[in-house]
Amino acid sequence: MWLRATCNLDFQMGTWTPLVLMLRPRSGAQQWVARESYMLSPSVPVAEYTDIYGNLCQRLVAPVGGFSIHTAAEVMTADAVDTAPGACFIEIQNLPEAVLAYLLPSRYCESDRFGEMARDIVAGAQPGYDQVACIDRWVRSAVRYTPGSSNVPISAIEVHARCEGVCRDLAHLGIALCRSISIPARLVVGYLYGLSPMDLHAWFEAYVGGRWYTFDPTQGEIRGGRVALAYGRDAADVSVFHQFGAGDTLAHMEVRVERLQGAPT
Repeated sequence: MWLRATCNLDFQMGTWTPLVLMLRPRSGAQQWVARESYMLSPSVPVAEYTDIYGNLCQRLVAPVGGFSIHTAAEVMTADAVDTAPGACFIEIQNLPEAVLAYLLPSRYCESDRFGEMARDIVAGAQPGYDQVACIDRWVRSAVRYTPGSSNVPISAIEVHARCEGVCRDLAHLGIALCRSISIPARLVVGYLYGLSPMDLHAWFEAYVGGRWYTFDPTQGEIRGGRVALAYGRDAADVSVFHQFGAGDTLAHMEVRVERLQGAPT
């Protein structure tokens, strides 16, 4: 399907403030970016670079006073998410080097604390995709998905204790459980068509059967219509904006995802 995803950010800056943004999707195996717009008001110089996870990042210094960012992208993405029941577990010595970082504990995914729990959850499942599917179902049933319940990232241990969280929190727990049984897993932030209430969304991917597969414990049934903005070990790597200096000055944020009738012309 063709989607048009937009994100509007309005800031009120008390001083000149450095920002690092991750608001540009890039084309890949699961999506094709046909058209983009990226507008800043007032206009300021921007430098772009690619981080160690392959994300497109924009660096700028926002001026004092009102400052707004408007991004839009028209993207072809899959109507449905690929699934692969039975896809095999990849032994550590055979994993690509770029995947190895997603095996390790990270700030919000303390995978070294979940080994026994994860083995209980996946007991009897075939190693690989089927184990991740067990973890995805368990997180969905054990943790209540409550949009707006968490304003700051919390770790997998905290999510498990609270039994409630936003999309990012449920993904953190799923990632930690996967890594604890040596399955690489990473966080994805982006857009999901039909999400209610509409906002930026987070899910996770696991590396089994020689490729990454999508899992989303916030949704009763995994579905397509996803546009990925950023990938990383956890929320510390994939914030759509990092602000350096003064406290949070985001005054307003609006996200929209619309389905287009046919390809852009």
